[in-house]
Amino acid sequence: MLNYLVELTQLTQMQFWFSLLAVFIAGLVRGFAGFALSAIVVASMASILPTRELIPMAYLLEGSASLVMLRGGVRDADMSIVWVLAIGSAIGVPIGLLATTSLPMETTRIVALVLILCLAALQLFKISPRFVGTRAGLYGTGLFAGIATGLASVGGMVVALYILASKFDPRSMRGALVMYLFVGMFTSLVWHLLYGIMDMRAVMRGVVFAPVLLLGVFIGVSLFRPSLQGFYKRFCLVLLMGLSVAGLVSALT
Repeated sequence: MLNYLVELTQLTQMQFWFSLLAVFIAGLVRGFAGFALSAIVVASMASILPTRELIPMAYLLEGSASLVMLRGGVRDADMSIVWVLAIGSAIGVPIGLLATTSLPMETTRIVALVLILCLAALQLFKISPRFVGTRAGLYGTGLFAGIATGLASVGGMVVALYILASKFDPRSMRGALVMYLFVGMFTSLVWHLLYGIMDMRAVMRGVVFAPVLLLGVFIGVSLFRPSLQGFYKRFCLVLLMGLSVAGLVSALT
């Protein structure tokens, strides 16, 4: 059975076990923090797979997590904001995907890791220009989130910067991120298919790793406590920065 699953994913056994661990941790973080699933998958697995293979797999995993967390997102999110972000993202995704599919693989890997590192650092140190929290900043956030999604599947982290600037309460923040990622599933799928990066290999990896991801999500949701939101977020961001730095060192040496 194990050998069959490894064959389905077209990975070596070592890559398969490493991916399982990365996906479980990503699910755990997504469950209690509400975001960063794709960022952790890309940052941790960029050393073993090209970014253009990770983006569609991360998309499928995000979709699985979003369906599980949908109820809480609908209850807590401000949908008027979510729709603006989702429309802007739909415009930005093809721009990011164009860069991902046009640039050399090693370059896209470095770009993705630098983007994740910068976004994590901005949130960790609570650096978010005031204009980001304005109405104009909302539209710009949606567009840039789409570009970041196409480059490294990290649009949720861009949206988190807008939420930081807007000073949302923790539960509303989680809800908005969950709903943004859920709505973005549909528009992103169209672009993934048009650019040809969503193939059967990505689908098989998504199917095989989804149960492990969901186990992590359920555990993470059970651990979520609003009073500990700050701790969850700092842990997540420090983890992302560490993974990104490790990946960059590997790519540049």
